[in-house]
Amino acid sequence: MSDEDITLTAGDAEVTVQPGNGGRVGGLRIGGVELLRQGERFGCFPMVPWCGRIRDGRFLDGAEVRQMPLNAPPHAIHGTVRDHAWRTARTSTDEAVLTYGLVDPWPHPGVVTQIVALTEDALTLTMSVETYESSFPAQIGWHPWFNRNLGGEDVTLDFDPAWQEERGDDHLPTGNRLDPKPGPWDDCFGMPGGVEATLTWPGQLELKVTSREEWVVVYDEQREAVCVEPQTGPPNGLNTLPRLVTPLEPLEATTTWSWRRL
Repeated sequence: MSDEDITLTAGDAEVTVQPGNGGRVGGLRIGGVELLRQGERFGCFPMVPWCGRIRDGRFLDGAEVRQMPLNAPPHAIHGTVRDHAWRTARTSTDEAVLTYGLVDPWPHPGVVTQIVALTEDALTLTMSVETYESSFPAQIGWHPWFNRNLGGEDVTLDFDPAWQEERGDDHLPTGNRLDPKPGPWDDCFGMPGGVEATLTWPGQLELKVTSREEWVVVYDEQREAVCVEPQTGPPNGLNTLPRLVTPLEPLEATTTWSWRRL
């Protein structure tokens, strides 16, 4: 199937999926109101096979040091798949399944599958990384850009993390855990019971981001948008907290955005 944009609908919710633009969700409209920042780089893109920054673009792969392109010098950021076209495996009115075969510069063959499933009051994103050859470290995450303002008051963000990763001058976690500090943030937080964060546009909409994963990065330093990014590990996690993809055990993650009118 082609990599043309896909439109999913359920009730008054409408989602645009963009296989040709990094497999991202390009738009989420509730009653005609767009929740995601528009533009080629925005919407909500999948982060895989790593999330956030890798220090100097290098990670340890078994006994070998691998070098990734420095797309956010001096680091490599957000994986390799957001800049490439995905393949549409199948679609229906309210669901799309996309796949992407990992290629150079990633050193291992593997298949990424993303399922985008819409209901009248929720969007669920599920992603997996599988390999049929050698095992490798990987991460999965999503990077949504939620519009700060939908035409009324600015959004508020409510979440209750157990800790905040101390961020060094190089924007990477130092390994120290702090009591959460007030924003603005470009920071990683630990939520051992699973990610739960609520965005509220007063008088308009409440949207809850949930995931069974224990890590979330919040980025709200830009005026236009607020990013709440559930992921399977912290930034630089390929080095500090790797999750292994093996022929017997894929890496899988899910996030759900559920909403209600106010």
